[in-house]
Amino acid sequence: MINGDDQQPMTPPLSGIVDAFEDLARLVESKKAGEGDLMLATFCEACSLVSVLFSCLGLAFKFAELEYVAKVQDLLEASKSHQTLLHILDYDIMNDTVKTQGSHTRNLRRVRQGIDLIRTIFENFVSSDDNSLKESATTAYAKVCAPYHTWAVRTAVYAGMYTLPTREQLLQKLNETDKTADKMMRRYIRASAPVIEYIDSLYVSRKISLDW
Repeated sequence: MINGDDQQPMTPPLSGIVDAFEDLARLVESKKAGEGDLMLATFCEACSLVSVLFSCLGLAFKFAELEYVAKVQDLLEASKSHQTLLHILDYDIMNDTVKTQGSHTRNLRRVRQGIDLIRTIFENFVSSDDNSLKESATTAYAKVCAPYHTWAVRTAVYAGMYTLPTREQLLQKLNETDKTADKMMRRYIRASAPVIEYIDSLYVSRKISLDW
């Protein structure tokens, strides 16, 4: 696939995303072994790459894309004064702002949901040969994000599901074949799982519920 007027091949975005999350997964495993906490800036760098996947899904996930990008940007700014993910939780606990709109802890929760949403969509994608993405995307959204969105947002997202690209169109946008996409998506699924688990463990360690 050619990118713009320079006639250079476009690097498939999944490759960079998968590499970044596999690096994160290795870091998370080292943190579990007692080697400190995950650096917030490193986490944000990997998460910033994911926004292109929401863009590839089109209008249905435009709200998710805008929300995700804004939350990642907030955390990136926060990384200038807070070194680790745990630091932002402790900061909000100290200021009694954990669940306050716009707090870093709340935004980290939403970024975690974005990572999980893509993981769940990929799980549905690789387990089906359906050319329509509507069922895969709808079930993923209903499971991961819908419980935390307002009625108006849910209604807009579900209405937009009819504008989703087909399986073939998505593969074209990702510059992948069915075979290469399957491999990359499975790698992302494996790599993102321990990252999601790690984030959840931080909340649990500070006695912050996960149902919000």
